[in-house]
Amino acid sequence: MEPQSSHELGIARKRRREGSNGETEEGERLGKIPRCTVGLKNPAPFADELEPDNKPYERVTMEEAKKGTPFNRPVRVYADGIFDVFHSGHARALMQAKRLFPNSHLIVGVCSDELTHKYKGFTVMNEDERYDAIRHCRYVDEVVRNAPWTLTPEFLAKHRIDFVAHDDIPYSSAGSDDVYKHIKEAGMFAPTQRTEGISTSDIITRIVRDYDVYVRRNLQRGYTAKELNVSFINEKKYHLQERVDKVKRKVRDVEEKSKEFVQKVEEKSIDLIQKWEEKSREFIGNFLQMFGPEGALKHMLKEGKGRMLQAISPRQSPNSSPTREERSPSPTFRLPFFSKTSPPPSPPHHSGARGYLISEDDEDDEDDDDDNN
Repeated sequence: MEPQSSHELGIARKRRREGSNGETEEGERLGKIPRCTVGLKNPAPFADELEPDNKPYERVTMEEAKKGTPFNRPVRVYADGIFDVFHSGHARALMQAKRLFPNSHLIVGVCSDELTHKYKGFTVMNEDERYDAIRHCRYVDEVVRNAPWTLTPEFLAKHRIDFVAHDDIPYSSAGSDDVYKHIKEAGMFAPTQRTEGISTSDIITRIVRDYDVYVRRNLQRGYTAKELNVSFINEKKYHLQERVDKVKRKVRDVEEKSKEFVQKVEEKSIDLIQKWEEKSREFIGNFLQMFGPEGALKHMLKEGKGRMLQAISPRQSPNSSPTREERSPSPTFRLPFFSKTSPPPSPPHHSGARGYLISEDDEDDEDDDDDNN
């Protein structure tokens, strides 16, 4: 088994292949390779523009080709086709043909418009466009213009072809069940795999299926109805459809923007409601703390009421006033005219006494009596 070169490792695509049990399997993507410049600078030359090779032609065998040939003697592999609307399926088939052997020279034959229209049908691209498309495929080393529909021994010898590469499905055409039958019998056939899901017929089918879409597309890009082979009525119809679609797109854009606006409003409203609820709870809590049953206002009112009552209500007087005997004795003094002759004090009597004691209380009583009189 030959080790894979960096050129081979660069092909990191998924493709379908036949497994050992006949079921299709998905190929794994190959590993990454270092960055390098592998592209070619010039397109592949045409065979009729090359200098003739006068060396004797000796075809190599399959075993020799797989082992590897000298650098100056590459294995000459031929692949032919129509290659109309050149696509990735064509490129992958040519890539496989180029990689059949370690040292190979890929020659690609492209059939002319005359043969193609005769045996297969009308093409989208003319022969010159198809020739030029193949020339610019990186796997191609040489291009044969006006290639034959059926390969003859003379053609194989002229171009020194060692092997012919094509998919293994029998290709019935030009009155033959398989135009490659004699190549297979000669041991010169090297099979390749078709790429599923892509072909020229598939691409044309897509265009035909969506014909109105592509006509409107090209009208919009500046092509005339005459160039597109469209009648006057259909042209107006397509223009009307385009305007209707523009209105629909505008309406759709407005709807999307409206949905975005409504969504933003809803988000903001939710935020506002949440903030309002938080503020409401805070306000209610503060209100209850101030005006609730056990709030601060009630205690303040109670304290204020107690102070007001204490300020406006008189002090409570005692139940009975003390009698004269119970009062504390007032300081006594003698009248000056009794100070020399009066005897020592004796118990007071209300009558028959030469001198008597006068207290401050008695004086007060006498003053009150004078005032009354």
